[in-house]
Amino acid sequence: QVQLVESGGGLVQAGGSLRLSCAASGLTFSIYNMAWFRQAPGKEREFVAAIHRDGGTFNYAGSVKGRFTISRVNAKNTVYLQMSRLKPEDTAVYYCAADLRDGLTKDYLYWGQGTKVTVSS
Repeated sequence: QVQLVESGGGLVQAGGSLRLSCAASGLTFSIYNMAWFRQAPGKEREFVAAIHRDGGTFNYAGSVKGRFTISRVNAKNTVYLQMSRLKPEDTAVYYCAADLRDGLTKDYLYWGQGTKVTVSS
C-alpha cells in the first residue's frame, strides 16, 4: 500500500524555521513528482511547493517563495520542506502528495495524513 508519512511539525515562533519530512513507501519514489500542500483552520487546502521527479525543477506558491525550499533524496524515499522566516499565516496542517503527472498544483494522486505547524506571534 502506498503510504506518505509526514513528520517534523510543531510549534515555532514567528521568524523561526522548521523542516518537514515526508517518507514514502509502496511506490517507486524516484518516478513521482512530489509536492507539499497546507490547510489552515477554516480554509481550503492550498498548494505550497512541488519538486519534479528529476529533482531539478521546482514550483512554489508566491506566498512562500524565497522562504521555503523543497528538496528530495530519492535514495531515502523522502521529500523535505525547509521553512524559514515563518509567519503566523503559515500555521496549517501540511500535507505531502505524490503524482506521476507534471505541473500539477492540485488533484495529486497520493496524500499523507498531514503534520501540524503552528507559528506563534
